[in-house]
Amino acid sequence: MNAWPGVPRIPASAGALLWDPDGRLLILKPNYKKGWTLPGGQIDADGESPWDACRRETREECGLVVNRGRLACVDYLPPKSSRPGGVRFLFDCGTFPDVTFGGVVLQEEEIEDHMLAELSEALELLSGPLRRRVSQTAGRTDCIYLEDGRPVLGVTTAVRGAREAG
Repeated sequence: MNAWPGVPRIPASAGALLWDPDGRLLILKPNYKKGWTLPGGQIDADGESPWDACRRETREECGLVVNRGRLACVDYLPPKSSRPGGVRFLFDCGTFPDVTFGGVVLQEEEIEDHMLAELSEALELLSGPLRRRVSQTAGRTDCIYLEDGRPVLGVTTAVRGAREAG
């Protein structure tokens, strides 16, 4: 039950970038949709934070425990007939030792396969906004704002004199 009737609600989810020492990205093959994805999923409406959702979903989907991360981007997806839209948080959780990926245990109800992919291969296998989100954030150390996986001029890119311009 909505405790705040009349206050708009938009879906939100959180995902994780998990890298191996060779710079490969962990990607998952869900059984409920086409293509590949990253560990992550919907933020629970009970007050779960994006970071907690990222950690929970990563543990549930592939059995890996994430204890550190950096917010890499916030991506606003406008609603479409094929999806509700919403806000996506993506955390770069850093590089994990090879042995970590030997401990992957997939959530059978949702995930059918996983792989460590070179960034170029991962970008071919990921779809639409997620592909753009990963492409825009890989190798960066700052947090960026995107819309539909694309930079927004004046928000994502540095603006000279923005402080002075007010």
